[in-house]
Amino acid sequence: MASPLQSRDYSFSKSRKYLRPSGVTTDDFFPESKSTQKFKLSQKRKMLPVHFSMSGHLSPWPTYASGQTILQNRKPCSDDCRKRTSSWQQQPIGIAKPQYLEHLENYLRKELLLLDLGTDSAQELRLQPYREIFEFFIEDFKTYKPLLSSIKNAYELMLAHQKEKIQALEPLKGKLITMNEDCNERILAMRAEEKYEISMLKKEKMNLLKLIDKKNEEKISLQSELDSLRADYEEVRKEHDLLLQLHMTTLKERDQFSSELQDIQRTSTPRPDWTKCGDVVAGGLDRWQMLAEGKNSDQLVDVLLEEIGEGLLREKDFFPGLGYGEAIPPFLRFDGRVKNKKPSKKDVVKLLKDVWKERLAEEQKEKFPDFFFNFLEHRFGPSDAIAWAYTIFENIRLFRSNEVMSQFYAILMGKMTESVYINQKETVAQLLKEMINADSQNEGLLTMEQFSTILKRTFPLKKEEHIRELMEAGGWHPNSTNADLFDYRSLFTEDEEGQSEPFVQKLWEQYVIEKDEYLQELKQELGMELYEEVTLSKLRRALMIIDPTLDKQTLNTHLSQAFQIPVSELPENENEDIVTRLQTAMEQLQMADVKRTGPREPEAAS
Repeated sequence: MASPLQSRDYSFSKSRKYLRPSGVTTDDFFPESKSTQKFKLSQKRKMLPVHFSMSGHLSPWPTYASGQTILQNRKPCSDDCRKRTSSWQQQPIGIAKPQYLEHLENYLRKELLLLDLGTDSAQELRLQPYREIFEFFIEDFKTYKPLLSSIKNAYELMLAHQKEKIQALEPLKGKLITMNEDCNERILAMRAEEKYEISMLKKEKMNLLKLIDKKNEEKISLQSELDSLRADYEEVRKEHDLLLQLHMTTLKERDQFSSELQDIQRTSTPRPDWTKCGDVVAGGLDRWQMLAEGKNSDQLVDVLLEEIGEGLLREKDFFPGLGYGEAIPPFLRFDGRVKNKKPSKKDVVKLLKDVWKERLAEEQKEKFPDFFFNFLEHRFGPSDAIAWAYTIFENIRLFRSNEVMSQFYAILMGKMTESVYINQKETVAQLLKEMINADSQNEGLLTMEQFSTILKRTFPLKKEEHIRELMEAGGWHPNSTNADLFDYRSLFTEDEEGQSEPFVQKLWEQYVIEKDEYLQELKQELGMELYEEVTLSKLRRALMIIDPTLDKQTLNTHLSQAFQIPVSELPENENEDIVTRLQTAMEQLQMADVKRTGPREPEAAS
């Protein structure tokens, strides 16, 4: 049977040569000369029994052995080695390892144990026993000696080449040491420079501290002056307060005298006979009585003026253009004569309702006056838009007693925000919805008890007297019982001119009264006069005191309206406060949808 080395195909390129670097011999790998080395190898070789030499014949044992022992590059004294030794001892008796191989392994293990592996050249010394074992193979196996010798020489040449490279890198090591010294010198120089800069900075720091001390002294001096002046200011303020109290006392006395004078004039002057107006009002006495029902003398004067003005308005064929001045509303800027379209009150009210319907159906991006004029251009065309704008403006300015017209005029002229109108409509719609939900039979009828319950649930902050006023406006009277039925839908109807029923009118009147009371409470909490200036932070605190349940969004909306700045630009830091006259802030809040959201004391909500 051929040995594994004989059966394996080894092919070598004939053109490949193993060249040894110039000046490098095999003697460079060993400290002794070649002759000395061969002498030692021969001496060591004699230590091996002669009958173990195979004379060029390789044993076939590794090809059929159940396990193959390969001597690892490990310390002979390791546990792994012991395990391998035990594994060798456990080889089956029928498959014995060649004694020559076993003897070589024992020899290699002993040689490795004798080496001092603690030196720097430990790895190079470790190769010496392996070289000797390889030499034994070369000498004993004559047949493979040329091949094994060429292999050994190739590795020896490569090791010599690597050693030469290592020696060539020695100058670089010196350069690195030199560079390290240079870097250290530079670092020391930089530290010295930094030390000098630190010294200079410390001097500058001392100068600045002296300057700060000087400024503090000046501040203390000025503080003693901002205190002397404050004391003077307090004296002047106290005198001012006394004068204001005297002024308020005088005003109260004046108002009292004025009231007494009006009472005297009223009792001394005969009341007018309003029935005479029926002769001059269109529709006669019957229509006048309908117009005058439930109105006081001041309101009757307004109704009479409207009737007279309506007649004069119908006689006008043209309106004079107001020009293009900045004070003129954009929808009225025109030079020349403008035709009077002469619509009826019914037509004007219908047109205004159409404006609101379209306004509420889209996003409110543009200002209301601009939207109003764009609506007219879309409805009547650009040529007639200005004529309709003048005509509607003159009508809504005249008929102040008409709810639709008066509210539209206030919003168009910037005297009231749109939110007021929208909120009023939403409140009425919500109230009607509550009544419809309570009408389980869908008969359009509710009892007075149900009516009272719905009002109290919808308006939890209303006073008892206001609830009673709403019930009276809805048809309740002291002789009514809780079981009495009434047509609740009739409370929300309007006539052809847009006039609401007394119930809806009473809702609007109470809204105005409650807003006035709310703003008056705010003014009292601020404790300021209208001509004084109020800061945004102070107004915010006052609003939160009188209305603790006010949410942040509504609070910011009120502040934005009062100071006429966008909500996004409201400062939250008191150091960036905004100031305006209290009178201006109150007027702006009067225009907006301002109302109480909860009781003043949070515990009162229970």
